[in-house]
Amino acid sequence: MSKESQMRTAINQKLIEMGERERLKELLRAKLIECGWRDQLKALCKEVIKEKGIENVTVEDLVAGVTPKGRALVPDSVKKELLQRIRAFLAQHST
Repeated sequence: MSKESQMRTAINQKLIEMGERERLKELLRAKLIECGWRDQLKALCKEVIKEKGIENVTVEDLVAGVTPKGRALVPDSVKKELLQRIRAFLAQHST
């Protein structure tokens, strides 16, 4: 396991143990709804279904077609806020 991978695992474990991961997920969910990302993603899903036809689309097709676009549509401000929260948490709980 690489040093970076070990660090990610340790950070994730700390976030889970302290309950911060769930709080961050709730914050992310609220921010994405607030900025209209969720509606954009719904529209993308409808577009993929319309292109392939409801009978011919699988959940896997939908995920594969929407995930890259969905990630790209997350506003930088939301990403930055989440990163700041994680850094602040780590600074406060560093061992």
